[in-house]
Amino acid sequence: MSSAPARRLATRRQVLAGSGATAVSIAFAGAFSELFAGTAAARGHSGYGPLVPDPDGLLDLPKGFRYRVLSREGDRLRSGEGPVPSNHDGMAAFAGHRGRVHLVRNHENRVTAKIAVPAVEGLTYDPMGKGGCTALELDSRGAVLGERVAIAGTAVNCAGGRTPWNTWLTCEETEDRAGTNAYTKDHGFIFEVDGADPHRTGAVPLTAMGRFQHEAIAIDPNNGIVYETEDAFEKPFGLFYRFLPEKPLGGTGSLRAGGELQAMRVPGVPDLSVIQETGASFDRIEWVPVPDPQAAGTPIRLQDFGPKGITHAQKLEGCYWGGSSVYFVSSFAQSAAGSAADHFGQVWRYEPKRRRLTLVVVFGPGTDVQLPGESPDNICLSSDGGLMVCEDGNGAQHVFGVTRSGEVYAMARGRQNIGTPQEPEWGEFAGVTFAPDGGTMFVNCYTPGTTFAVTGPWR
Repeated sequence: MSSAPARRLATRRQVLAGSGATAVSIAFAGAFSELFAGTAAARGHSGYGPLVPDPDGLLDLPKGFRYRVLSREGDRLRSGEGPVPSNHDGMAAFAGHRGRVHLVRNHENRVTAKIAVPAVEGLTYDPMGKGGCTALELDSRGAVLGERVAIAGTAVNCAGGRTPWNTWLTCEETEDRAGTNAYTKDHGFIFEVDGADPHRTGAVPLTAMGRFQHEAIAIDPNNGIVYETEDAFEKPFGLFYRFLPEKPLGGTGSLRAGGELQAMRVPGVPDLSVIQETGASFDRIEWVPVPDPQAAGTPIRLQDFGPKGITHAQKLEGCYWGGSSVYFVSSFAQSAAGSAADHFGQVWRYEPKRRRLTLVVVFGPGTDVQLPGESPDNICLSSDGGLMVCEDGNGAQHVFGVTRSGEVYAMARGRQNIGTPQEPEWGEFAGVTFAPDGGTMFVNCYTPGTTFAVTGPWR
């Protein structure tokens, strides 16, 4: 471990979240400039102003911004295949012909889901699985032209990531085997989805990429290496993986050719939660071959990685590539759940050429986990060069923006109370992504499943 500088940029940020009289507190510590490597990141602005309460009770936005509901759980799919499924989660936007946009959207459906992804011939992996993806096609003005099933019969499709050849890798966040929960096939895989033409990719599990509780992926555009996060719920927690494909950057279907799955070992650090100081870095990161990627007898995180062990972390979630590095998020760590230490959220940066891992940002309120700002989840680069972060925690749920200088601002707040007036509960945000031209932010409310398109004076 290299010497760790003192924590910096540790002031509490005050972000207006209402009409001007109400504020929420959020603290971020770390070197924010590192998160924007290779981007023309925004500098010098601190957001778009206070959030204006939505009279329709769906989505609060800054003045000048507006939203449209593109799709809502229970409505009819334009294809006629059935109703819009439940539990909208990870999502990505792809450029189509003549200015069109293809949105590919995950549905994190377990067996208890209210509305399953309809089974479609040629696109269904396991007829007993309720999860999958749907795809929306928008015209150049943002109007919905079509909405259909892109893959069905999968389970707990949480996040994923885009490929350099413009397909979506959807991840199953489960390890259920055939015979569990009435499933007829093993689950816990990654599937490739083409939003423009789903039958090109079908419903084929990419088994060599491992069977575990997948969350998200990011691909190194230089060599095709795929980085994968594991969101394991119980101790021992998840691992951070890389997949070395046999046909790197080979285009649609190439990941079916297989490859080698490896797990990250930080020498001397069995649990990343113990690292608390931003700027702490580790050189000579090791990548250890996974003994049994199919987890035929033992979950990967419990397998024998030798006398040096392997490095775990609680709630490994968002993952993206920026500049020459891959970034991944640990949403939180709780010692009461078995973690070695507590935190409200971390962002880690791994530099492949240097084999170096660095803790670059720590999230969270200064004192109270009930305040907004804890438990970062989905994360993406925004149209103005900053970051957008979906919050998945307690209390009212927000999409927060982060500028290169470390300014944090509320971009959106959910208004859909899915609890009771006495015990309010709000559906988390997920799947934040931008249209290829940067003029529209798309984001999901997890429940009730709703996909929004947000337009306005983006910088």
